[in-house]
Amino acid sequence: MSTEPFVVVTGGAGFIGSHTVDRLMERGARVAVVDNFSTGKRSNLARWAGHANLQILGVDIADGLFAGLADLETRWGPVERIIHLAAQTSVIHSIENPLFDVRNNYTGTVQVLEYARRKKVKKIVFASSAAVYGDVSEFPVEEDFECVPLSPYGIDKLGSEHWLRYHSKVHGLDSAPLRFFNVYGPRQDPHSPYSGVISIFSDRAHAGKELLIFGDGEQTRDFVFVGDVSRAIVAACFAEGGDGSAANIGTGTETSVNQLAALINELCGGRSTISHAATREGEILKSVADVTRAMQRFGFAAQVELVDGLRETVESLRA
Repeated sequence: MSTEPFVVVTGGAGFIGSHTVDRLMERGARVAVVDNFSTGKRSNLARWAGHANLQILGVDIADGLFAGLADLETRWGPVERIIHLAAQTSVIHSIENPLFDVRNNYTGTVQVLEYARRKKVKKIVFASSAAVYGDVSEFPVEEDFECVPLSPYGIDKLGSEHWLRYHSKVHGLDSAPLRFFNVYGPRQDPHSPYSGVISIFSDRAHAGKELLIFGDGEQTRDFVFVGDVSRAIVAACFAEGGDGSAANIGTGTETSVNQLAALINELCGGRSTISHAATREGEILKSVADVTRAMQRFGFAAQVELVDGLRETVESLRA
């Protein structure tokens, strides 16, 4: 059998997933992408088409991983590590369709963990979210703050974290939940209902269309570039240990949505008008991460400044 690490990436054809696959492949890992392609795109992985170290499997995690990975296990041997990114990612959609969110974000995670337990996988990295915190009153947000999520999405992510801690304490599975703050960058589909505000604003500003802000625009977010996020994921994946306790992945800097809209509009030529609509249900007002723990545990600190990441994002739309 090959000595190259065998890593499964659920949701590996998606926005964050495909950037993570790039880093793993560059590292020399053997990578199995597990994706149901509800939002993921094969084109995101085109760089590695035909590469012997990449296998793409059309599998829905909510149905389990055992059957989907069985054939590859006979050829590549046991799975060493899992990076679990597959999810329904829209807070608004989770409010409108909570049962769909439970199936994809909660049941799907339990299915992945059951595979990891039975197959004695060495480590699992889980994509959690800052949505687990809810509307906190102290900043920056530390991982030990009380979590009172305001949406089914946040509830299911927090519940999944509890499952990871259980598997670490009871079954000895090393696990690392990463609480992503607002991730942006190339490959985030601006036309998807699950897209973040940056991809939507960039697409509309590029076309000179109106930028619509929900609420007064003074709500703040910690925007972190996808290249930094994928670097954090891979660092956590290969770091020793992991007791199931979470680490924030952000920049430690907050930006208002008004500031963001103005900056994107400027980068795109300043042709868009900016308007406001009613605040959306379940939306938190302020968010910025304490990023100390990620540095202590696996040496991660964000490197990409917002203006540079936005410029790369905008330029990707012109390609």
